[in-house]
Amino acid sequence: MKRLAKVLFIVMSFLLSIESSIFAYEENVDDYICNTKRDLLVLMLTYPECIKDIEKDEEGFIYLIMQNNNKVLYDDKKEKSHEQKFYNSDLQDTLEQIYPLDMITDVMEEGKDPGRIRSYSFLSNVYGGSKEAVQKNIINKNTYYGTMMFNKINGAADNLEKALNKVSELAKQNTNIYNFVSPTSGTFNYRVIKDTGQLSPHAFAIAIDLKSDPADYWKWCNREKGGNRISIYPEEIVKTFEECGFVWGGKWAHFDILHFEYRPEIILKAKCFGNNEVTENKEWYEGCEINQHTEALIQKINSIIDK
Repeated sequence: MKRLAKVLFIVMSFLLSIESSIFAYEENVDDYICNTKRDLLVLMLTYPECIKDIEKDEEGFIYLIMQNNNKVLYDDKKEKSHEQKFYNSDLQDTLEQIYPLDMITDVMEEGKDPGRIRSYSFLSNVYGGSKEAVQKNIINKNTYYGTMMFNKINGAADNLEKALNKVSELAKQNTNIYNFVSPTSGTFNYRVIKDTGQLSPHAFAIAIDLKSDPADYWKWCNREKGGNRISIYPEEIVKTFEECGFVWGGKWAHFDILHFEYRPEIILKAKCFGNNEVTENKEWYEGCEINQHTEALIQKINSIIDK
């Protein structure tokens, strides 16, 4: 009798574990679908002239259809380490970590690099797939801090000009700001990131390095020195660039404190969905400003993803 009771207990425990696993899986699937829709929405909102459509194939893979009719995969559905995501990223990987909009005072914890992971397939289709193609899209912007070579696609150059002009006005009120900006350390430079073989965002002309300091880069100094530099970095500079669609390399565990990179999708997701957890009682798009344009995109995304 005791043996039968023990067997029944084991069977019941096994069945309950299966049920709880299925329930957890269903919850994870719901979260994944919600985050997929959010990612597609912010991408389509921030790259309106570059993304033409989205599609889902018979195997469930989702693609962005670019204006040049190329397809960019949203999620390859492969399990990857943080390092593997850096070297072989899809769009889902790039938007997975939420960028913190609050100012920080120390180096981010290990593994937190929101915006440092990039989909090169996407960047190439937006800004140019070769040095020559990128150069065709570059314009010169005359700013208080000199002439800047930057990519004109998707408003990148206009937003750089806007950010630098605002920073120059802020520097008139706080002269300390100027000491963190000038002389700037460069914009367009078709090169790879040292020791990685991966193209730098400077190669796409969508990044600017401000005035350099020995404590600015994670390979130049230790975390303590990097944290000290972050703690004194003017919040006004960071907030101004973020308002113009740039992420700050100071908010990466692999800190790059002089570096600002035009990634409007990262900033918009943080603004709309940074504090919005997935719940049954909310629509997936809650947190996003709703107007006629966003309503049309929401309907399109629902019709593609839910079919």
